[in-house]
Amino acid sequence: MSDNATPSLPEAKSWLRAHLAQRRNPFNAIGEAAASRYIETLPGVDPVRWAEHWLGGAAEFASAAERADIDGDRDTALENWWQAYQFAFLGRYPSPTHPAKLAAYELARTYFARVCEREKTPVEQVSVPFDGRAGEGRSVSFLVARPPGPDAARPPVVLMWGGIDVWKEESYARGRLLRERGFATVHIDKPGVGQSPVLAGPDAERQWNPVFEWLRNRDDLDSERVAALGLSFGGYWAMKLAHTHREHLTAAVNWGGGVHLTFQPEWQEKSRNASSYLMDLMPARARIFGGTTFADYVARCPELSLLDQGILDQESCPLLLVNGKDDQQNASADIHLALEHGAPKSARLFPGGHMGSGPVLPTIVDWLTDRLAPPARPTGSRRELT
Repeated sequence: MSDNATPSLPEAKSWLRAHLAQRRNPFNAIGEAAASRYIETLPGVDPVRWAEHWLGGAAEFASAAERADIDGDRDTALENWWQAYQFAFLGRYPSPTHPAKLAAYELARTYFARVCEREKTPVEQVSVPFDGRAGEGRSVSFLVARPPGPDAARPPVVLMWGGIDVWKEESYARGRLLRERGFATVHIDKPGVGQSPVLAGPDAERQWNPVFEWLRNRDDLDSERVAALGLSFGGYWAMKLAHTHREHLTAAVNWGGGVHLTFQPEWQEKSRNASSYLMDLMPARARIFGGTTFADYVARCPELSLLDQGILDQESCPLLLVNGKDDQQNASADIHLALEHGAPKSARLFPGGHMGSGPVLPTIVDWLTDRLAPPARPTGSRRELT
């Protein structure tokens, strides 16, 4: 990748081919053959041509989904609505910083709603009131996905969110393994992205207050066994909640998020053109604060430091910190810094760059399974157990 923040078309195609082959973001659960075809015919990376191209693929699958719906073929309709959503997501990737990409995002949400309705275990779309400040939203919207099977009564819950480009709809695919383990997954947009009612800031974790209240009032979800799992930049918010909302959480995972070093101007200058990111990294980062430029972001990001806020030395729920040891987007050294403060934590560095390579998600799911497992019940009398 060149030093220019906007890649050339050949560079973009090469990056996309590599990420598709490795099934890395933004190709989370897309059909490989169709995605490959659209990569090769990509006409440009400017926002208009980029969005229009991927929306062409979305329209192709949406038409097939509508035909399947008319025929009453639920499975075929579901798969095609899912692919329509995936292509529309690519149309807004990485962030809707242009009207063309914003239109793609709105269409992606429409297609995802079709998926929610047709899943074998339907996905609930929830909106709860939010007591925001002037200029902020008045509700928090999230998705509730339940584990399959007849034994899914009152399951434990994993709250999930992504980073600057992976939002609640995208984190739904990442939650499949958790649901197969018997967890319900609740998918939320972190501050500054998607449908979050607030921009990022030193107290934006308050957007989760009504979510925890909603959980406490649900008889069909186990509010006593709740974990937070933040992906990429979203790992920061999971780690902060582990301290600020520890009474609501059984465990939390920071998967690839910053802590302190990541938010310093020196690191931001170093990472502003990280080759692990295709394009518009700094506009996507700046957007979480309502800005558009590198200068906008660098002026605000130091205020997120959990060290400077005095958060790291506070009590927390059990924490797992995970990242790739060669992360170019967020400083993996933040894990070492975090281990020097507060209560003991679990940590794992994997090979590779941002968020790591290898069995990262299975490792996280195993750790969460151990912490959210129901307490063991005695199988006999006290005499028999001694």
